[in-house]
Amino acid sequence: MFVRTKTSGIYQYLQIVENERIDGRIRQQVVATLGRLDVLQSKGQLDGLISSCARFAQTVSVLDAYQRQALPAAETVKIGPPLVFGRLWQELGLPAILEDLLAGRRYEFAVERAVFLTVLHRLVVSGSDRAAEEWCRDYAIEGVDSLQLHHLYRAMAWLGEALAADQQAGATGFVRRCIKDRIEESLFARRQTLFSGLDLVFFDTTSVYFEGQGGQTIGRHGHSKDHRPDLKQMVIGVVIDNTGRPICCELWPGNTTDVKTLIPIVDRLRERFAIERICIVADRGMISKQTIAELGQSARTVHFILGARMHRVQEVRQIVASDGGPYEQELWRVEQIFRTIKSILENRPIYHKVDVTIRGHVFCSFLALVLLKELQARMEQRGWVCEWDRLKADLDHLQEVTVQAAGQPFVIRTQTRGGAGQALQAAGVALGPVVRAIPQEPS
Repeated sequence: MFVRTKTSGIYQYLQIVENERIDGRIRQQVVATLGRLDVLQSKGQLDGLISSCARFAQTVSVLDAYQRQALPAAETVKIGPPLVFGRLWQELGLPAILEDLLAGRRYEFAVERAVFLTVLHRLVVSGSDRAAEEWCRDYAIEGVDSLQLHHLYRAMAWLGEALAADQQAGATGFVRRCIKDRIEESLFARRQTLFSGLDLVFFDTTSVYFEGQGGQTIGRHGHSKDHRPDLKQMVIGVVIDNTGRPICCELWPGNTTDVKTLIPIVDRLRERFAIERICIVADRGMISKQTIAELGQSARTVHFILGARMHRVQEVRQIVASDGGPYEQELWRVEQIFRTIKSILENRPIYHKVDVTIRGHVFCSFLALVLLKELQARMEQRGWVCEWDRLKADLDHLQEVTVQAAGQPFVIRTQTRGGAGQALQAAGVALGPVVRAIPQEPS
């Protein structure tokens, strides 16, 4: 049943019509003629008729009353980020990966939920785990209501926990293999059906300083890129593939120089991910004669591209100047990706006092990068631009409001704005009805 207009002479008339199947064909039957459209509009009768009919349509009447501010909100929660990244979290297989590693561990709280909460917090606002505990109350995140701050700390400690002695093959001299390494390797194994290998990877580092001591061994004084030489710091390295997807992250004490980080990364890539061919691209700050010599050893069979200042190396300057297009385009994309990575990895303040929780804290930022890149890739495949800061605000605007109408609780969903609808579609999330009644338990 629907409303249509019918023209007769110089006037239009409003009719209620329904479709009816007669002898196998659809025919329209006029149920009622409401009158001349111009008369109904001029006298306000049309608005009155719609409002009168709305009384018999429960959801429409609730929505109308809410829009007229006749129904105060009892509770408001944000649903955009949990819906989008909750779906991606599931589709990347992270719950299954975590539960597999947790087998036999008897935690009395949902560790997987604590990790997801922390990862989502890194994406949306970043900050400390203490801030995450407060922040989550404004979001509809499934399964986190009973989580407390000490649960988040214990989840971070589990992520940074060292593996058993028989699982230390491939560990560097800086840090032992941890739970987070197993998660990275499982994620990579799940993606092997989509990506044949790592012919080209990019590597860069950043430093993050601590408000406190920075653990037992990680926090050290070193060359501060944040211009805070008075504070202890740590060095974080990230490896991404040629599509911009994060592969793994590494943590070193804050006094580790860049030239000492590249060789361990190259050796660990082959050991951890069974990669046949590697061409690694790294920043000029990692260049030293010893580094180049070790990378060139035949035993490694690895190709490498090390950045160099154009005004210092004549050959580089001449090649790039003569054919700058592909170099400029590729390097611009890589720099853009690493700017995003550093903005999320530099999550301060960090108050953790032990190495294991520090490693877990940083690794949650890495997982946040994994989710963000997955969303960006899906949106880019559809030709949609994903500016994260703007999209984040659009997702935050999507809310559910709980109201009471005639003793019955209802949930009203706000409309999507900006790129939120595209992000939901890219993640495969279908929104439910705008208004829904909350079932009440019988008294």
